[in-house]
Amino acid sequence: MSAVALIIEFDGTDFVGWQYQENGRSVQDEIQKVLSTLYKEQIKVTGSSRTDAGVHARGIVCSAKVPFDIPCAKLPLACNALLPDDVSVVTAFPVTEDFNARFDSLGKRYIYRILHDTVRHPLQGRYTYYVTGHLDVDSMVKAAPFFEGAHDFASFCASGGSQNTTMRRLNKVEVRDCGDGLIEIEVDGEAFLYNMVRIIAGTLLYVGQGKYAPEDIPSIIASCDRERAGKTLPPEGLTLEEVKYDWERFRIPSDK
Repeated sequence: MSAVALIIEFDGTDFVGWQYQENGRSVQDEIQKVLSTLYKEQIKVTGSSRTDAGVHARGIVCSAKVPFDIPCAKLPLACNALLPDDVSVVTAFPVTEDFNARFDSLGKRYIYRILHDTVRHPLQGRYTYYVTGHLDVDSMVKAAPFFEGAHDFASFCASGGSQNTTMRRLNKVEVRDCGDGLIEIEVDGEAFLYNMVRIIAGTLLYVGQGKYAPEDIPSIIASCDRERAGKTLPPEGLTLEEVKYDWERFRIPSDK
């Protein structure tokens, strides 16, 4: 058996998430069906993380053991010929047999996108959260760094998670005004709690709306009280941009 890693991009609008579920389409199931067709036997893939229904991904990673080598330059093209239009294999490469997309992840980078304008823009509606009214983006920018570092993020965890601890470390939290009403909230960390990024985004939105001051963030974190933080923003604004690995350790050079 050979081992292969795939980097997947998908529009999460019509998926129940990455993980297989009986109640709807999952990205994992679509990838497994295509690989099983190509390799002519049942192939199971391990994803780097679960995503909620409606959340998008630009660079989610999955790993699989396969019975023979298909040239990695051709594998994405072969998969994409069979996949539906809302999911694509961006790239593929051989990895060591011990590589596991879930357990070898070193961190993830997300971006939550808010569209702030007086009118809706339907062409951006699938990938942004639309808000009206005044937003103090400068205050959101000032508030973001308070989330960085190691904290107990119990205030930013929705019920239903299966974590053993609510301690997490965030390497970077940044708010960017991209112009034309588009605001990006980038969150980079080692691991995340259930709905954590969407709650951080909702809390920063409350700062922009004047409900909180930037200096309130440390006390909200310290309270470990979900009721103190902002609302959980909808999934359509969230994209998993990147999953990080020590590729020098796991990736096998290949000119195929």
